[in-house]
Amino acid sequence: MAVTRYLGADLAWREDRPGHLANESGLAVIDPAGQVLDAGWTRTMAATIAWINQAAAGPGALLFVDAPLVVTNTGGQRLCETQVGQRYGRWKVSANTTNINSPRLAGVTLRGRLESFGWNYSDGGDGPPADGRSMSECYPYTTLVGAPELGYDTERPRYKRRPPRLPVARWRPERAAACDELIRRLGQLATATPPLLLGSHPVSRKLIEEPSPLDDTAYKHREDLIDALLCAWTAALWARHGLARCQVLGPAGAPGSAPPATIIAPARDEQRPPPRG
Repeated sequence: MAVTRYLGADLAWREDRPGHLANESGLAVIDPAGQVLDAGWTRTMAATIAWINQAAAGPGALLFVDAPLVVTNTGGQRLCETQVGQRYGRWKVSANTTNINSPRLAGVTLRGRLESFGWNYSDGGDGPPADGRSMSECYPYTTLVGAPELGYDTERPRYKRRPPRLPVARWRPERAAACDELIRRLGQLATATPPLLLGSHPVSRKLIEEPSPLDDTAYKHREDLIDALLCAWTAALWARHGLARCQVLGPAGAPGSAPPATIIAPARDEQRPPPRG
């Protein structure tokens, strides 16, 4: 069955354990017309997996996850993370370092458990999956600066990390203003190909109707949902345009070997590697 649902998960990297729930994971699912079919948050790995399986609602679904799904390197960065900085660094985008000694590998757990439910990990080497239930890794920052529709032509929006030496009292209103501007630009995707219709679901519609909060906990709640929607839209972009609009960061897979760790990222021409020769 053809892929007709595009899911996004901004996964909490720290897994839940007795006495300590994980942070919230933001989740969203859209259809090819850009309708937000469902959106929300979960707290535990079991709840996240249940939400994903229910939202897929059939055999044809593509899930993009903002978290490392494949981690096999014993130290240093994964190649896909290094290439984020190499190709998007001019836009002030880089990636955290992940290896098997990293303390937070919830994405690896998620991949393994979803595979037990029949999902497949896709490294992007063969282009977008045409059918079945597949999952891939993505990174919302690369979407923000790699998709010209959003207009971040020179620098990523500052809706997350506080700049050094900027006092918290100044940072919170600036962060909220940057987030409101990001939401305004996401609203412009209503006429994009593929589209994203924020107003089509009560949960995502609140992003438009309510200003971004200053409180850190309330703000993180909103930010997780925004990143989940960005992941879902990136999945739809990859499904619609493939390598014409996106690139695969990381090593190429080899026949008969385990799929490599990759990140599928929207890309402008200047963010792609130069042609060989």
